[in-house]
Formats: sequence, C-alpha cells, structure tokens
Amino acid sequence: MTESSEWLIYRGAGEPHDGMSRLPPPPPWRDFTGRDTAGDGDGSRDRRLGAHRHLAELHRPGAEELEMINAALYLRRPLLVTGSPGAGKSTLAHSVAYELGLGDVLRWSIVSRSTLQDGLYHYDAIARLQDVQIAAQGGYGTAAGSPGAVEAIGSYIRLGPLGTALLPSDTPRVLLIDELDKSDIDLPNDLLNVLEEGEFEIPELQRIADRLPDGEAEVLTADGTKVRVRDGRVRCRAFPFVVLTSNGERDFPAPLMRRCIHLELGRPDHNRLATFVRAHLGDEAARAGDDLITRFLERSRSELLATDQLLNAIYLTDAAAPPSRDRLADLLIQRLDRPR
Repeated sequence: MTESSEWLIYRGAGEPHDGMSRLPPPPPWRDFTGRDTAGDGDGSRDRRLGAHRHLAELHRPGAEELEMINAALYLRRPLLVTGSPGAGKSTLAHSVAYELGLGDVLRWSIVSRSTLQDGLYHYDAIARLQDVQIAAQGGYGTAAGSPGAVEAIGSYIRLGPLGTALLPSDTPRVLLIDELDKSDIDLPNDLLNVLEEGEFEIPELQRIADRLPDGEAEVLTADGTKVRVRDGRVRCRAFPFVVLTSNGERDFPAPLMRRCIHLELGRPDHNRLATFVRAHLGDEAARAGDDLITRFLERSRSELLATDQLLNAIYLTDAAAPPSRDRLADLLIQRLDRPR
C-alpha cells in the first residue's frame, strides 16, 4: 500500500484483509458503546453530557445574549433563540443549567411529526390492555376490576420533556425545545396555552382520580425517575427556563413571539468555533485544526455551513492524517444551500 493510501480502511481491491483492526475510536458524538448491562447508565450518553458540560464551562456570551437570557429568567418567559446552525443556540441552554446548578437539560428535539402530546406525556393504552387481558387469564399482574388495576395505570404513563419540566419544584428545570422551525404549522400555536399557564392535565388520570389513593398516581419522568401526580394535573411552582431554538427556516405566529424573549445569534467567530472544537476533541485537535476553522469562517460568509461539518473534518484529518487533507476537508464541508 502506498503512503497516500495508508489511512484507507476499505481499499476497494476486492480482497479480504484485517483493516478494521486499524480503525481508530469513533468521534465522541458518534460513540454508541454502552456500559455493561450491570452498570448504572449508558456510557455514550455520559460522554455526550460531558461534552455539553465542557461547552457550558467554556461558553462566554456576548452582552446582548447575556441581557436577553437574564430577561427571560426575570420575566419567566421562554427564550426564542434564532441563528444559523452552529451559532451556539443549544449551548446556551446547557450554559445556564451548568452555571445556575439546575441539573441536566431536558431536551425535546422537534421533527415534522412532533405534537404537543409528545412533549407532555405518553400513555401506552395498548400495553395496559394487553397486561389486563393476561392478568384476567391468570397469567400475571393485577386482574381487571381490582383496586390494584386502577393504581397501576401510572405504570403506563411517561412524561415527556415538556411535561417533566412543568413538574412542581423549588428551582426551575432547563428545557431545550430544539429546532422548532422543523415542526408542522400547528405546534407553535399548540404550545401557547401550556407555556402561558405553566400546567397541563392528564385526562387518563383525572377520570379515575377519585379511585386513586389520595388522588395520586406514580408516573415516570422523561429522565427516568418516578414522581406522584395528584388529580391528574401537573402545575409548575418555578416556571422552567425554556429555550426554543430555530435555524430561521420559517416565521412563527405573532402570539408565540409575544410570549417569548427573542434573541438573534450572529455567525460564530473564530474563538467560539475553537471553543466548540476544543470541547469535543480537545486542545491539541483545536490547535491542529486552526487553519480549517479559518477556512470554514471565510466560506461561511457566502455559504450556508454547519459546525458539525467542521467537527467531522477536523476529527478525520487529525485521526486518519490523510495526505490529501485539504481536499478531504472540502469534500466534508459542503455548502448546505447548494443550488440544485
């Protein structure tokens, strides 16, 4: 194999070989290796949270950003953050949570099919019906019609990120509603009442509240803990710090804008991009990729690019060290608004 092809794992030669043994560890954001089943969590999730925390430690907001964050905190209003991909919209939520000691960020990633119900809670009626049927046949569990069957309904309810953020607590949770502009036309309007009132109802629990001990049922939260919900209603005591992000792909209705504090983030500068790379790949990779950061910034003045592309390019050119480094980086960092 020539020096120019030493970094290649797949050679396209049609001959089996042991090249996989030379494949380096995956990038931190693509590491899916979980812990042993006896462990207490997922290792890849811990690493991703670690990268977010490191970004939060290094994040230094500008004056306008700082003022708008504090305005949202004082007014108990959602913060709508718009800007290009990689401008630091998500990092802002993690920075606030880290500095103010508000725990892990609850994240609701929006897709075109997302509904308000997805964010509030999920009731698995099919699983409950199946369990009741099996119990009635003497298989296991609590028979239909028995008191325990009513109390067990909470086992089939799991709060979503928004629902979990609205649980009553002395200090607010941080909720990141990411890329709201990807939602269908109804979701922004559907959010209005919940964000204004800070509460929601779970009809499945309300219907049987009088048959529950003290009207309470135990349900699971989005981050895996069990809480008790009384009378089928969840109402916050401390309004969560809600960050809604948008890449600017659509306009939002005026009623939503009126209820939010709006922050527009400009393109990231060299220092912010270097911080982003350093948080994910370390100081050495950030120094080695300094020229790629400079080229990325120059191109971003006229092209739509994302910082994920920059991370990919720096990781690959650092880990594999191919001789055609610049050409490979250009192939990985392709403009997202390329004319068809």
